[in-house]
Amino acid sequence: MNVIKMRPPVAAAKGDRSYWLQSIDADAVTAPLHGSEVCDVAIVGGGYAGLWTALRIKEEAPQARVTVLEADFCGSGASGRNGGQVHSWFAEIDMLRALVGEDEALMLCRATTEAIEELSGLQAAGTIDMDLRLDGWLWTASSTAQEGAWVQACNVCRTIGEERFRPLQSTEILLRTGSASSYAGIVEERAGTVQPAKLALGLRRLALSKGVVIREQSPVLEIVPGDRPQLRTAKGVLSAGKVILAANAWLSAIPELHPYLYVVSSQVIATAPAPDVLDEIGWTDGASICDAQHHVLYYQRTPSGEVIFGRGTGGISFGDRIDHRFNRSGDAGVDNIREMHRVYPQLKGVPVLYDWTGPIDCTAQHLPVFDRLRDHPNIFYAMGFNGTGIAQAPVAGKIMASLVLGRDDVWSRCGLVGIDRRTRLPPEPLRYAGARVVRRAIRRKNDLEIQNRKPDRITRFLAGLAP
Repeated sequence: MNVIKMRPPVAAAKGDRSYWLQSIDADAVTAPLHGSEVCDVAIVGGGYAGLWTALRIKEEAPQARVTVLEADFCGSGASGRNGGQVHSWFAEIDMLRALVGEDEALMLCRATTEAIEELSGLQAAGTIDMDLRLDGWLWTASSTAQEGAWVQACNVCRTIGEERFRPLQSTEILLRTGSASSYAGIVEERAGTVQPAKLALGLRRLALSKGVVIREQSPVLEIVPGDRPQLRTAKGVLSAGKVILAANAWLSAIPELHPYLYVVSSQVIATAPAPDVLDEIGWTDGASICDAQHHVLYYQRTPSGEVIFGRGTGGISFGDRIDHRFNRSGDAGVDNIREMHRVYPQLKGVPVLYDWTGPIDCTAQHLPVFDRLRDHPNIFYAMGFNGTGIAQAPVAGKIMASLVLGRDDVWSRCGLVGIDRRTRLPPEPLRYAGARVVRRAIRRKNDLEIQNRKPDRITRFLAGLAP
């Protein structure tokens, strides 16, 4: 019986945490695991996926004893570091259809729109104050190479009778964003932005109120499989009937999963409050905005007037080992600042007060996968959210709950369940060496195309090798 070795996350120092986490002084509120405890379902990871799964299990089986083990504190990982963009899966419906078929793709996309309404309901009821603003999600082009990136998704929506997106012209984009850098695009109206750390901590409070046991600052060092797997931390052991691994990019440490998962970094900056500047240029609402380059830009204005500006960096490490560089890059966000000043030259005098990074768990299909470990039918996993999880994690929770509770329904039979249909990635060292070459090509291609210059043939070829 092989012991499953886990790779504990490298907790970010307080000064390296995201603006979202620092602005609300987020931290652990529950005691670590000490001694021996038992439960029916153990969940490794206290982010969106783990907390939503715990809540869904409690909805379906209120008597189930559910314990969440979190290495640092709930929301300290990707759930509290992201760009706070909320949109449905309709933007990926073409990729979903290719993987799971049209009917299931539509079901999953509609489930994410229902999840957005669920978030709205939680805020309206006063259950979770998450600063949710459903002012729209804008998918835009700021160069000729980016034009029409949304056409396939829009065509699929039109074919199945779902008019989820509305075209945008340059005049409206300028009025809504205060920037002339993007001049074409689409908008999903019932989408927008959220304070992601507030959402994560709100889910923690909600889970505790439902009877979920949460043990923070309890990194799982190893799992001993068996009829009742044993999860070992530095100071305790948790015995469970079933285990769910919802640890985001850190699941790349598990040999069975690593061939299907690759980890890249994304960097985000936050400015000092500048509401007067933003009001003057006409950027007044809570829409989320992104462009269509490969290393996508994504940004929003907070209610208090900070600008959150993120960019995929494509940063990697050998063997997908996640270290302190995935908390903060050390370059003070220089690339993001350059791009922010290109998009918003009016912000050149506004200080950048926060910069942070975070690992993103990616699959070749850019869609998550849910399954159980091959030789351990009572150990399940959810991974590969590809940086899109706020409206998707509530759906993931339904899928995981059905799998763990042994249900035979649309969620357990969903086409996102099963790793065998997914693409295996190259082994090391080929993976790392190839990824470095491809990353450089993508960055070179992005930098040329944003100036409406055409990259050379070799650059285009190498960039095209990206999953």
